[in-house]
Amino acid sequence: MKTPSSPLSVIGIDPGSQRTGWGIIREASGVLTLVDCGIIRTASGGEAAFSARLARIFAELAAVVRRHAPAEAAIEQVFTAKNAASALKLGQARGAAVAACAACGVPVSDYAPTLVKKSLVGTGRAEKEQVAFMVRRLLNARGEGWALDTSDALAVAICHLTMRRFASLGRS
Repeated sequence: MKTPSSPLSVIGIDPGSQRTGWGIIREASGVLTLVDCGIIRTASGGEAAFSARLARIFAELAAVVRRHAPAEAAIEQVFTAKNAASALKLGQARGAAVAACAACGVPVSDYAPTLVKKSLVGTGRAEKEQVAFMVRRLLNARGEGWALDTSDALAVAICHLTMRRFASLGRS
């Protein structure tokens, strides 16, 4: 485990069966720097078999992890979905994302959506736009027009780095 003062790169992931957001942030001496971010879009409905969509999430995330070699990964936990079928698909997409990180040897931490929102905005019921605003401010990227899935992924990475700092303070 790296010390709080040494540079650390983290990939944050906002899983979804149609859109999986990802973002990599480096922290050095408490300063956050955006490394890269994006979104993996998969065909929906009858356009592609669901297994092919999961394979795409796995392959593209694994390629991102191999390219940037983050030390750790943070992923948003599954929240309630509209129905059981939607929750199952979301869980499977999340599993593909976790497997991609694990296959590359990157340890994965889970965070509840309410904790991610609370750590950035101050309330667990914040709107996605509020989270995106704080992500831009914390990364000094005010003009960026990321998709909300990408902003959410960056928020998960920032939350992870914040929780690491709190944990290290508790060990001091």
